[in-house]
This record gives sequence, structure tokens and C-alpha cells, in this order.
Amino acid sequence: MATSSAPIMPGEAGYVNPRGIPQAPFIEVVEDYVRSRDQVESVLQSFQEMLSKYKYMEMSTLRRAASLREKVPDIQKTLDSVLFLDSKRNSDDSTLSTTFELNDTLYAKANITPADTVYLWLGANVMLEYPIAEATDLLSSKLNAAKESLKTCQEDLEFLRENITTVEVNTARVYNWDVQQRREEKQAAAIK
Repeated sequence: MATSSAPIMPGEAGYVNPRGIPQAPFIEVVEDYVRSRDQVESVLQSFQEMLSKYKYMEMSTLRRAASLREKVPDIQKTLDSVLFLDSKRNSDDSTLSTTFELNDTLYAKANITPADTVYLWLGANVMLEYPIAEATDLLSSKLNAAKESLKTCQEDLEFLRENITTVEVNTARVYNWDVQQRREEKQAAAIK
């Protein structure tokens, strides 16, 4: 007998977001999750472990998003420069006079003659020569990929923050349930 497995939707138990981050379960009724006071310590410990994992993922995603926020303007600036050089290549001007950055505080003047190629710095001490059209395509695709990655980082951060809140609420609910159970036991012992 074949069973059809429908996709698990956000908010349902066992949901995992598209990047593999599991959703924290929400405990509506503590008694359904914790059977006795003996289990409280292990449940609280598992929530703390889950919380630390979510916080670690949040910090990692924040670092990745910050890196992407730095890269997007750099890629855009490089793309704009390549497009500018392409427009000058097709104009009547034979040379372009410009000032370029050598270091953070050091600039130099240069005369640039129109060319059909540009050199792109790829990182890790690697620079490659590309035809202008190919460089434009490459930079456009890198820019779109970086923007999309930044968007997914923002989605993941929102998802992680929701789950951190859920785990914190679950921890408080289990702890308060334990306090209530102790209080009831104390009252029952005082009546005897």
C-alpha cells in the first residue's frame, strides 16, 4: 500500500526550511511533552542545546549577510566601471583621463586607451583578462547571485529569530510548569 507524503508546511511539526534549518516545536500543553518532574531537567537541557544551535546559526548567517552587504556594492561598482569602459570604447574619444586608487589613501592619474578586454580581480591573488561582454555577463551573474544570497540570508535570519523565540518560550513554559508542580506538591504535603 503506497502512502502519499504531502510536504510539511511551516508551522507544522517536523518542518525544515529550504536551507535545512529545522523548525522548533511549540509546546502548547506542557503535560503532553513532560510526563513527570523527573524529565524537566533533561527537557530544559535539550532546549538550551537547541537554543545554542539556533544562536550559532544566527551568528553564522549574520556574518555571511554582512559579507554579502560588503560585496554587493563592490560588484556593482565594478560592473558600472566595465559598462562605462564599454561605452567609452564605442565613442569617438581616443583616451580617457582618470584618477584611480592604488591604496586607501593613495591615488594616481592615468590615461586609458579604449580596449576590447578588461582585467577582473577574482581574489586569492588571481586576476584574469575578459572580453568586455563576457566580463559584463560574469559581473551581472555574480551581482544577481549575491543579491539572491543576501535575500535568503534575511529569510533565514527571520526564521531563526522566530525559532529562538519559540525555544525561549518553551523553556519558560516548562520551567513555570515545574515551579507550579513543586508548589502543588508542597501544598499537598502541608495539608497531610
